[in-house]
Amino acid sequence: MFNCGKIAIIGGGSWATAIAKIIISHTHHIGWYMRRDDRIEDFKRMSHNPAYLTTVHFNIDEINFSSDINKIVQQYDTLVFVTPSPYLKSHLKKLKTRIKDKFIVTAIKGIVPDENLVCSEYFHEVYDVPEENLACIGGPSHAEEVALERLSYLTIGCTDIDKAQAFTNILSNNFIKTKISSDVIGIEYSSVLKNVYSICAGICSGLNYGDNFQAVLMSNAVQEMSRFLSTINPIDRSVDDSVYLGDLLVTGYSNFSRNRVFGTMIGKGYSVKAAQIEMEMIAEGYFGTKCMKEINRHLHVNMPILDAVYNILYERISPQREIKLLTDSFR
Repeated sequence: MFNCGKIAIIGGGSWATAIAKIIISHTHHIGWYMRRDDRIEDFKRMSHNPAYLTTVHFNIDEINFSSDINKIVQQYDTLVFVTPSPYLKSHLKKLKTRIKDKFIVTAIKGIVPDENLVCSEYFHEVYDVPEENLACIGGPSHAEEVALERLSYLTIGCTDIDKAQAFTNILSNNFIKTKISSDVIGIEYSSVLKNVYSICAGICSGLNYGDNFQAVLMSNAVQEMSRFLSTINPIDRSVDDSVYLGDLLVTGYSNFSRNRVFGTMIGKGYSVKAAQIEMEMIAEGYFGTKCMKEINRHLHVNMPILDAVYNILYERISPQREIKLLTDSFR
């Protein structure tokens, strides 16, 4: 039976904090890489993350903090990456320690910009991590609700089912239910697409489209997602499973969804830059939209929602005009 060994968190945001809360309740020790020493010192002093999920308190004696990613990688067996996808490359460029023998878990719901690879693909192709040593965490799950210990369901994807099961055993508790899947690529790409569709849902909300239309949008979005997943990784899957459809729905409808908030601001007339500045948090779907558009230029999947969001965010086409064209294509 596979043993996850000593586990470390790589990243300091809200989802990293929520995952740390889950893991440490089971292991009573984690390593934690954060890039800023001042954040680490504030965390130690206040016993909580000073910037995210500040109501979640930790026993600091159970955490080995470091701003040196090499130190953490050397000391820990399982590395849970929870950094924003646009910054993953810059963190990994600091590595002088090889990671191919580590068990890598990605909780990053985005694509590595410029590479147009989901994170497991990036670790495999650039750092030679074997596919059986790569896992991902899929939703539906908002960090804020995990912090509040509201019932949530997570899916762990890994081609090695024993390793997936070992990691789910660490995450499972009275408010986290878990299941396993071998569809790593499908889970990762669906988590990117649901952010794109959430931006679209927000844009439509900002334009005062109602719940009736939002339901049609989501039903078309899951069909679009299914077409893409069947092309990129043609295996037998049910897109109505919670890790696909459920994650799409919670991201498209929830007030906790930063992608939906970002889209709503765009629909209300904010420029992309103004919306990003006011949010002060990264909407992964903004970067994911461009990456997915570039990937689909080679695959030619019919993806009108992706195309509409791309045109609004990157071609500066009027949201009113683009969404009207999109609505005319729906049935």
